[in-house]
Amino acid sequence: MLKQQTLVFPFSVFAAFFLLASTTFHSVEAHSHRHASTVGRLVLKHQRKLLTQTEHGEISAASVTDRAKPPYHLHFITLEPNSVFFPVLLHADMVLFVHTGSGALSWTDDDGMQNVKIRKGDIYRLHQGSVFYVQSNLEAERERLRIYAIFTNTEDDIYEPAVGAYSSITDMVLAFDSILLQAAFKVPEDVIEEMMRASRTPAIIHAVQKEKMFGELQARVFKAFAGEFLGSIHNKKTKAYNIFEADPDFENCNGWSVTVDKKDLHLLKHSNIGIFMVNLTKGSMMAPHWNPRASEIAIVLQGQGMVRVLCSSNVKASKCRNMRYRVEEGDVFVVPRFHPMAQMSFNNDSFVFMGFSTSTKKNHPQFLAGKRSVLGSLDKKVLALSFNVPNATIDHLLKPLTCIHVYYTRGIF
Repeated sequence: MLKQQTLVFPFSVFAAFFLLASTTFHSVEAHSHRHASTVGRLVLKHQRKLLTQTEHGEISAASVTDRAKPPYHLHFITLEPNSVFFPVLLHADMVLFVHTGSGALSWTDDDGMQNVKIRKGDIYRLHQGSVFYVQSNLEAERERLRIYAIFTNTEDDIYEPAVGAYSSITDMVLAFDSILLQAAFKVPEDVIEEMMRASRTPAIIHAVQKEKMFGELQARVFKAFAGEFLGSIHNKKTKAYNIFEADPDFENCNGWSVTVDKKDLHLLKHSNIGIFMVNLTKGSMMAPHWNPRASEIAIVLQGQGMVRVLCSSNVKASKCRNMRYRVEEGDVFVVPRFHPMAQMSFNNDSFVFMGFSTSTKKNHPQFLAGKRSVLGSLDKKVLALSFNVPNATIDHLLKPLTCIHVYYTRGIF
């Protein structure tokens, strides 16, 4: 991929651009942080819905919208070292990203049971109808395995909130009556009765308990739904795609950005989800830009930052409001397609976020500043007239910049 010098800039560039851009968007009221969540495009970490929690891990969820399509649903899976998330049946395609830790992802397909080792930065996709489970490694650093997953929502694959993203295999089996189960699994009545009387197992347990809890009947249960005995794995040398091993699309001294689409990862083919990651160094900014093909659903991985999202100039304030908000690790924010945006880091830390784009096609973000600025391709005299400023002002605005670090100025955003 061709590296370009248009990704990130010091704040002073944005100050000049923002003063000009405000003449175009002045009719739309700025939207503050405290109101941002009302439009369904910002979910703070503490606002996630807790689905399950044990001493060995937890799963929380969030739903967000770009208002162009039905809501997108995210799950945040956290496993303590050497823990297991028990098998579930997927109701929709799932694209996942590994934030921290390492472990193993096991699932079923037409060839039986498959397994892939996963680590920080890995991306993978599982199809609806698969049965999968996850086990975290016991590392010397005792780092938690944290996975962020999105469930597709297209015309051909509709996620139904009432049904949920997946179902517990154990719950599905025990929902049948004992006579039916005895006939199906061909086991004595006392075996089924023991299963029925046993207390329900948590969704996440310590791995040491796993062997004790998977007896002969549990193996038969899993075979009935997965097609293979648990632990009988046919490994086709599958390897996850790691985003940290990809070449950046953009890079300069203020940060970098990388995207992963169906050309990079064949598993994303026939999916409507792509992956991206942005790393802004201290006191840097992602230049104002918009995405022509997809909306972005971003999750903050490290640090804190400011996000600015603008509406189209011809949209009524009652339909869309400009937004600016401060985000930190674990927060989720959405930028709809064609909405101009900019992200800034503070001086005390880098601002790193990854996310899911709602298309696997090459996105080609359109930047308003930098070497490949959309403004730079237009006639400068026409630009000067449209902004009602002298030609010299436009020349200065579009002048190439070198990488320098400047300090954050309050109020610039």
